[in-house]
Amino acid sequence: MTSLRTVADGAGRLIAAVQQEYPNAPRHVMLDAADQVTPRSAHPAFYSCYDWHSAVEMHWALIVLLRFQPDDVPADEVRAVIDAHLTPDAIAAEVEYLRAHPDWERPYGWGWGLQLAGELEDWAATGDPDARRWAEAVRPLARHLAPALLGWLPRLRYPDRSGTHGNTAFCLGRALAWPDTTMRQAIAKAARQYFSDDTDFPVRYEPSGSDFVSPFFAEALLMAEVLDAAEFGPWWARFSPAEFPEAFLTPAVVTDPRDGQGVHLHGLNMYRVGGLRRLLPYASASQRRVFETSLRAHERAVEEAMADDAWVAEHWLGAFAVLAFR
Repeated sequence: MTSLRTVADGAGRLIAAVQQEYPNAPRHVMLDAADQVTPRSAHPAFYSCYDWHSAVEMHWALIVLLRFQPDDVPADEVRAVIDAHLTPDAIAAEVEYLRAHPDWERPYGWGWGLQLAGELEDWAATGDPDARRWAEAVRPLARHLAPALLGWLPRLRYPDRSGTHGNTAFCLGRALAWPDTTMRQAIAKAARQYFSDDTDFPVRYEPSGSDFVSPFFAEALLMAEVLDAAEFGPWWARFSPAEFPEAFLTPAVVTDPRDGQGVHLHGLNMYRVGGLRRLLPYASASQRRVFETSLRAHERAVEEAMADDAWVAEHWLGAFAVLAFR
């Protein structure tokens, strides 16, 4: 059975990915003819993994594996690459870029940036000297992103319920990792505003062609974080459909692992594993039976996905494997 330990067995691939600059899709908005950059010149910390948000989430994945499975990863290599990338100067350059491009990587990259910083703060609190050094280096990134998120949420009148980068619930769930009371209160308020009245979520529409997030699980996982137990139980009863269709309970099929959009469905299967695991305690007796069967099927699909070494999957999929079994 796949676990965080078995994910750690593939840490070497994550180490390689976070150091691979090309191919790259920087999504850089040029302001004039001279405004041309290379990934590493614009992003000395997060230049790799095809795009910025993938680099951020894959650094987070390595940090989680180093923190919780230190004997199952090449720890010295992981520490060396994090030391090289998460420096005060590199993070200062990242913050400068974000200031110059205020809407860039919103909200997906913002959420992962706050998740990375929050993970390091949490680890640093245990006294680990490396974690404390890395947390201090990354803190300015979070101190830029948290106010930016606070400024954006009041302007977001309607949530995004897609299964890709724009999904509001998924991104807010990542941001909750940053230990800022004001921001967490703002996220809780926004989540209630967007999702409190949702009922009988239309899971029959999942998945779409390039989903890597389940809109159903993203919303439920966020609400489980922001509502207390007395509130979440009734909300879950209203939100969950009476029956889950087979297409939702069955792992999504990737027909071409070299297709950069279609391979997103590997990530959806991984994300569903995390959702099924975390929401099992809230499931009714009938839901629990189908969730447990679905979880076993999705875990088998994850094992197949982890064997895929195509760059279109390898530059990001390790982070979703960690997210599934964290």
